[in-house]
Parts: sequence; C-alpha cells; structure tokens
Amino acid sequence: MAGIYFHIPFCKQACHYCDFHFSTSIKYKGELLEAMAKELRLQSAFLSTREINTIYFGGGTPSVLEAHEISYLLDEASRYFDIEQATEITLEANPDDLDQKKVEALRETPVNRFSIGIQSFFDEDLKWMNRAHTAQEADSAIKRVQDAGFEDVTADLIYGYPLLSDEKWLSNILKLTGLRVPHISAYSMTVESKTALAHFIKVGAQKNMDEEQAAAQFLQLIETLSSFSYEHYEISNFAFPNRYAKHNTNYWKSEPYLGIGPSAHSYNGSQRQWNISNNMRYMDEIGKNNVPAEIELLSPVDQINEYIMTSLRTMWGLDLNRIQQLYGAAWYDLIVNSAKRFEEENKLFREHEHLKLTTAGKLMADFIASELFIEDEDEYKKD
Repeated sequence: MAGIYFHIPFCKQACHYCDFHFSTSIKYKGELLEAMAKELRLQSAFLSTREINTIYFGGGTPSVLEAHEISYLLDEASRYFDIEQATEITLEANPDDLDQKKVEALRETPVNRFSIGIQSFFDEDLKWMNRAHTAQEADSAIKRVQDAGFEDVTADLIYGYPLLSDEKWLSNILKLTGLRVPHISAYSMTVESKTALAHFIKVGAQKNMDEEQAAAQFLQLIETLSSFSYEHYEISNFAFPNRYAKHNTNYWKSEPYLGIGPSAHSYNGSQRQWNISNNMRYMDEIGKNNVPAEIELLSPVDQINEYIMTSLRTMWGLDLNRIQQLYGAAWYDLIVNSAKRFEEENKLFREHEHLKLTTAGKLMADFIASELFIEDEDEYKKD
C-alpha cells in the first residue's frame, strides 16, 4: 500500500496557533499547481510501487482550490501512478469554503472524503483562534456535505485552551455525535514558537495553556465518545468501527507515501525527505528539474524508533513479533525489558504479543515511546 499527499500552501488568514507552511496570497496559485504536477514526474521513482491506495489533500487550506484544480492534480498523478485503486481521496476543508456550489462541484471529482476543520462550535472561541468561519457555518458545512451524499466525513476539534470550559467542550463533542459524524479528530492546543499565540503569551496578553485542563478534557473526550460507540483507534482520532482514516492509518503503520508541494514530507521505508517551506523557491527549483528536499537515510535504529513512536499511538499497538522478525531477538528483548516498568505502573499492557497503552498511558504516550527507543546503534544485532 502507498499514498500520495498534496500540500496546498494557501489560507485565507492565519490562525493564531498554526505553524504549518502556508501563504495568505493566492497570486501564484496556478504556477504552484503546475510545479506540483511537475514534481509528480520528478518524484515518480520515489516509491517502490506504482499502485496508490489513498490520496490526501492537506495544507494550508486545500478547499481554496476549485474543483477543476483538484481534478488537474489527480489527472497528473494518474500519469505516473496507478490511482484507480485509491479507495479514499480526502480533502481538508474549512467550513466557509463548503457552500452549495462548491460541494456540488466537488461531487463531480473523485474526492470521496472530507476532513472539516471545525475546531469549535462557539463563535467566541473561533474568533480567539482567528478562524475564518463561524459556528453556524461549521454546522451547515457538515450537514451540506452529508446531504450531498458524502458518507466519509471527519471533523476536527481543539481542546485545552483558556476559553474552553468543560461544559463547552462536552457541547462540542455532543454536537458531532448528534450529527453522526463517523470520524472525529481532536487535538490539544499547543503553543508553537513563531505563532501569534506564542507572542500573545510572551507579552502577557494571553494566558498559557493548562496541562491539567488538557488532560481532563482528553479523558472527558475518551469517555464520552466511547459511550457513543466510537473506537479510540489513535491518540487523536476516534471512529465508528471500520471507519478509520485509511491514509493516516497507513502513516501510523509505516506504509510508504509521497508528499508533493512545498513543505510536504515523503517516506519510503528506507528514507524520509521533506520539501523546502518556501513557495517561490520551491517553484524555482522545480522549474530547474530539481526537487528542493532534504533527505534523511534511515538507519535500523531510526526505523525501529519511528515504528515504536507511531505504533504505540494506535489501538493495534506495537507488534513485538514484527520487531523480532525484522530486527532480531536482541531488540525484542530490549523493548520488552524497557516496557516492564510501564506495565507495572498500568501505563502499558501486553496482548497477543502487542504492547498497547492503557488510558493512563495515553496521557504520556510520547514519553513512554521515547523510553522504549533504542539509543545505541551498537545495541543492534541481527540474529
């Protein structure tokens, strides 16, 4: 299995918390899409397979694209890859972009899944985040795509910020369950450097985030969605049974993917690369038939540590049999021994040779993963 990710680096305005790469000017949108189409050709040998199972338009705000522009990129992808078997083609969208005309136009494209950036159903919260949409637009966008026949919809929410009381948080969750949205992604508000939010906190214009509040609201999220039969299949993601996001699940299962566009990341099992985060320089280099990317060759230690980090985030857990088969008994023993203290603390449990996080463990998933990492290359022995 393999996927393609298109990074569309345009947004109407900058959310205060966002540190993704984007531009608020679409002056060179046509030229950039042409460069992305050319990059598909330049990168056509990156993956070991031509068969693509999932395609994801992320950003930025991909819903600023017109339907014909989305089709253009998909048509170009089909020139170099077999995308006929791509059963999931996702478009990230802001609610204010999904008017009736846009939704009807998208029905004529191969897009079959929406990831809608709701974040909150409260206008004061959206204003605080500097989101471009209103609470009413958020509600209408979900209903509009559902009414148009799109069954695969996911909505994003954010928790753990000063304006969000537990009552408001519960209301946001229940709004999505009431709409029968089959997939929900929820993220704790983080303060990234060089964002407006970080500046506001630094100058004392805004309170910092409260870790205890975020932890409590995360647990509230788990409990509430579980009661509505959602499966907590990844730290930030919940879905009805078998309604998981295929593209993102492949990330967490270490499947290969090709990233196209400025700042896009790619992974093929043995190397990772990421494109430059500058639209003009990206277009200039692509025009010279160069892919402006940094490349990291992954050592066995890099590969195993990445697998530990991603697999532990999921309900399927870390497959110890896979460790032994691919890397030998030495690494198997190291990981099993490192995991023992977390099992004793009820942060991890072992089920059918898989290490999985308990609810308490999910509150410290990154720390647990880092404690299981292999740190010394010399510890690696292939049996």
